[in-house]
Amino acid sequence: MATARPLRADAQRNRDAILAAARATFDAEGVLASLDGIALRAGVGNATLYRNFPTRDDLLAAVMQSSIADALAEADELARTRTPRDALAEWLIRLTWQLRIWHDLPYCLASAHCDDDSPMKPAADPLLVKTGELLAAAQPSGPVTADEVYELVLALSWAVDRFRDDEAGARHRVSLATAGILGSA
Repeated sequence: MATARPLRADAQRNRDAILAAARATFDAEGVLASLDGIALRAGVGNATLYRNFPTRDDLLAAVMQSSIADALAEADELARTRTPRDALAEWLIRLTWQLRIWHDLPYCLASAHCDDDSPMKPAADPLLVKTGELLAAAQPSGPVTADEVYELVLALSWAVDRFRDDEAGARHRVSLATAGILGSA
């Protein structure tokens, strides 16, 4: 089995510049922003961007990696420090809030959730798995599935993004929408 060779220093600098430019662009314009604009912001040609990230989903998945790792660590901390019901409730609120960070991210994640071939699926699936773990701890034999709860979070995140809720508004929206799930947990 061959191991991947490390990138040359200039190639690594280009990749890092693309990721930084993509994160800044997604923050400012949303995830459907121009990929050529991201390449320009990174100071590389669009061929360099596409060589590193053949599709928008490949780029988005790479940019999301550190945020997803942070979210999963946060979920583990909730599971250790709160009751199962409270850990699930807080996770659903925090996940909804985090996923709204870039305009149209909930839409992209929902599309990836339904497409087994999406490059984003491996990046986003750990969020679904963690939701399932917290749901199972809070509601071992409940009537709701992890897929349903994750899909609800994506819909709520889309609404939080579209209605430009602040964090308190998002917390209230999620609490209203998940009352049935949490009431049975």
